[in-house]
Amino acid sequence: MRLRNVPGAADMIAASPFSVNQPEEWKGKWRELFGNDRPVHIEIGMGKGKFLLTLAEKNPEINYIGIEKFSSVLVRAVEKTEEFEGNNLRLMRMDAENLQDVFAEGEIDRIYLNFSDPWPKERHAKRRLTSTRFYERYDHILAKDGQVIFKTDNRGLFDFSMEQTEEAGWKLLDCTFDLHHSEFAKDNVMTEYETKFSEKGKPICRFTACR
Repeated sequence: MRLRNVPGAADMIAASPFSVNQPEEWKGKWRELFGNDRPVHIEIGMGKGKFLLTLAEKNPEINYIGIEKFSSVLVRAVEKTEEFEGNNLRLMRMDAENLQDVFAEGEIDRIYLNFSDPWPKERHAKRRLTSTRFYERYDHILAKDGQVIFKTDNRGLFDFSMEQTEEAGWKLLDCTFDLHHSEFAKDNVMTEYETKFSEKGKPICRFTACR
């Protein structure tokens, strides 16, 4: 799907007090940026920001970083921060391919992957955020007891992701093929996509991966 250009999006993002415009400069110093030693959680492909802003509001004791590749999408999250009063949230536009340029070894405590691009063509499988190629990146930046939490409505992508997780040598925990009718539904925070899909009756799949 082609994304609609949003005039002035880059300038709006750069001007936001929640934006980090030169993230490479903070590699190994993210807790210094937040001004505390609290855990750091990131969402890769944060979309319009509903999920991460909700978490940041509910959990002020955790630092959150949202990563989004497209300015036209990230600007919608920036607009949502206008009423956010906390100091535990930062946003940045970058490609997940460059995670190791921005985060030091063991610097991140949790990674959220929500409704990631399925890249349906087989030749693009390495671009999927749950491929073994990306698990190598996560292995570098995650703390020893760090976790990857993945949600999707795409059963094919979910099956692929489970296989890739085990192939990468990681363990699958809390796996469900119907999140909203599972024991894990109580603490679930929904994304924009998740709300839309669940209203249509589509089951949501989710797992936690750890080393």
